[in-house]
Amino acid sequence: MSHQSGASQFPSLFEAALEDYRKQTGTRLVDHPLNAKLIKCDSVESITAVLQEQAQVFLKFQGDDGKVMKSLKAAVHVLHSLSASTLLREAINLVCLKALKHFPGS
Repeated sequence: MSHQSGASQFPSLFEAALEDYRKQTGTRLVDHPLNAKLIKCDSVESITAVLQEQAQVFLKFQGDDGKVMKSLKAAVHVLHSLSASTLLREAINLVCLKALKHFPGS
């Protein structure tokens, strides 16, 4: 089996990534509104302006004080901690086993 160089693998990896994005979002990346804006760019400054505009939209979304992101980070931290807990995993398995016993045919 021959190995492709990184440069020759890039097109197939890129296509796979685009397809994965489409599957996850339901949108082809080429149809994304940001793509239409970036295609019109003809300089570093125009690209930077589009990206800065997107950053401003995101900052406005999360709020000036970042409460949304702080809350999201806290929730992810708690969920991650819980998912790593052996006791919790064992308790969930026990609950699932008990629930299965109550279904006919189990």
